[in-house]
Amino acid sequence: MSRALRIVLAAQILLAAILLFGGVMSLSAAENAPLARGTAITDPDLLRKLDQSDALSISRLLQPERNAGVPLTSDQLFASLPQLKAIPPAIDAEFDRYIAQHKAASPSETIGVGDGFDVQLFDRANLKAANTRFVLAGIVNRMDRAYVSEERCGEIRLIYRLARFDTNADGSKSATRLPMTFNLVMKARDARQTDASGKPVTCAEVARRWLDNGDWQGLIGSRTTPYDAMIDRIETNIQISIAPKSALHDFRSDYLLKVFKYDAATKIFEESTLENQIDRDRILADDALRRDFKAWLLTPANLREFDRGTVLIPEQYLAKAAVAPTPAGLDASTMQPEFGLMQGEGKGEGRSDPVFTDNDVVGALKQAAARGITMENIRSVAGFQRRLNDVTCSGCHQTRGIGGFHFPGVDWLTDKASNSTIVPASPHFVGDQLRRRDILTAFAAGKRPDFSRGFASRPQTRGSQELAGTEYQDGWGAHCSLQNEGSGTPDKSFTSWTCAKGLTCQAAAASSRIGMCFIKTR
Repeated sequence: MSRALRIVLAAQILLAAILLFGGVMSLSAAENAPLARGTAITDPDLLRKLDQSDALSISRLLQPERNAGVPLTSDQLFASLPQLKAIPPAIDAEFDRYIAQHKAASPSETIGVGDGFDVQLFDRANLKAANTRFVLAGIVNRMDRAYVSEERCGEIRLIYRLARFDTNADGSKSATRLPMTFNLVMKARDARQTDASGKPVTCAEVARRWLDNGDWQGLIGSRTTPYDAMIDRIETNIQISIAPKSALHDFRSDYLLKVFKYDAATKIFEESTLENQIDRDRILADDALRRDFKAWLLTPANLREFDRGTVLIPEQYLAKAAVAPTPAGLDASTMQPEFGLMQGEGKGEGRSDPVFTDNDVVGALKQAAARGITMENIRSVAGFQRRLNDVTCSGCHQTRGIGGFHFPGVDWLTDKASNSTIVPASPHFVGDQLRRRDILTAFAAGKRPDFSRGFASRPQTRGSQELAGTEYQDGWGAHCSLQNEGSGTPDKSFTSWTCAKGLTCQAAAASSRIGMCFIKTR
């Protein structure tokens, strides 16, 4: 058997293990390896082998009958896979809408592809080019999302990054990653799945395989469910534009987020709403919808799930696209996407008839307390406002991200020697690994996990001290509460947002509430 064929077969076994049992490989990027143990596959050498073998390419997963070979380029991918036919036109429509809105808001600025424009657009031609393709950038366990569908045991995400491959003037080859990710989201299991002995695969078994951290080739099992039965959706994230710093404005980059749900009947990925992405403009324009949304969210049972970060907002209140701008302020009142939903928030964007007033929030919290519901995160109006932002896709991507991404992945296209210096994920992603691992451990023990999560700015440590003194919790660069430093009455939602010994919370942006932990200067 040839070495190439062995790699292909091994990769197919790995995917079967990932989908059936949960695959696992330790991280090679040094300091974050222990944090992500059992929750992510980011080893650059393994990802390179899996990608180049074509066994885990998008085309192979969507058309398993296709013979493995060289991974398809972007033009081949969208031309040959009918499942993806709805994605390019939907992205084109969002670009056209974005351009029109920008021209209306800033008629003096030029917007286009390439240098020479005030606002430089992502070149959509890359999605139809013969020298670009999506490379495998990581595989992430998201069993912490099993609350969405307990039957599926959560999700496994295969994350791809668009890359351009060029031939230089001297004949050498070079590769450049482009600012777009393409996430193929799979169910962690299908109810019809069985293991090698014919027994149904359980969530506990999936979690145990991920936590085992052993040789992935030992995870071989018979796969009884077609890959397409495991597919849930595709998520795309594109840096739609960059506006370099100029006399007209500060530096800014915008990221377009889209979701396409897989229809098993038609075998097509259809444009869908983004989970919990509140359609602010539509809600503010429709009085009835605004009243309904407020009543729904402030209902004690829904407010409890909102507080815990496990709320699932009904689709009638959601948007099919979102644009997340960076850099973003630390204070939720200066962040998108929820300007106008709260009373007097933002810079001149507060409404005289907001969806939620301070009194609405205070009253809802009192009503929940009267029913014996204890809030873990939202203990004030400011806490409600912050959760209103970070429960959304765009608000979360603005918080402690790398630009507009939470998982750009290890760049294994670079020289091997530089892999150790590359950060595969954002501070938000890394800080959340303890919570995710805690959930996997509960699953593995046959217990019901606690799916709650804290705010995106500060991880929910669940008693572990692994993050103490780091940028993720209370170390240098961590987000903290300025009011805990005596600049006002401490806000109950953020009393735990303190700094480690030797550090103090200092203002880092135009925020009266949230700062960053830095060394004391006096």
